[in-house]
Amino acid sequence: QVQLVESGGGLVQPGGSLRLSCAASGSMSSGSLMAWYRQAPGKQREFVAEMSSVGKNYADSVKGRFTISRTNTWNTLYLQMNSLKVEDTAVYYCYGRKDGMDYWGKGTLVTVSS
Repeated sequence: QVQLVESGGGLVQPGGSLRLSCAASGSMSSGSLMAWYRQAPGKQREFVAEMSSVGKNYADSVKGRFTISRTNTWNTLYLQMNSLKVEDTAVYYCYGRKDGMDYWGKGTLVTVSS
């Protein structure tokens, strides 16, 4: 069983930065896939970034601004968010897939506003 807990959300001005963290209890391994999704008010949940042993992928809307990374033990996932825009406002969710099972965190709110 894997539990994912996000942290690091908050209020930031446009152009600012935040780093989100996702702590995984249980064993995520190099064979796993971990990702970030987000859901803005009134919108569907959307893909932000993912990483696996194969590599990393980003949504076009965040390329060049967001960076996904992890610890070597795969027990913490990060999302460094730079040059934040108002439209990045959303609840950000951590996602993990291991052994065919999907796991979700409860989310952390990021608000970009002046």
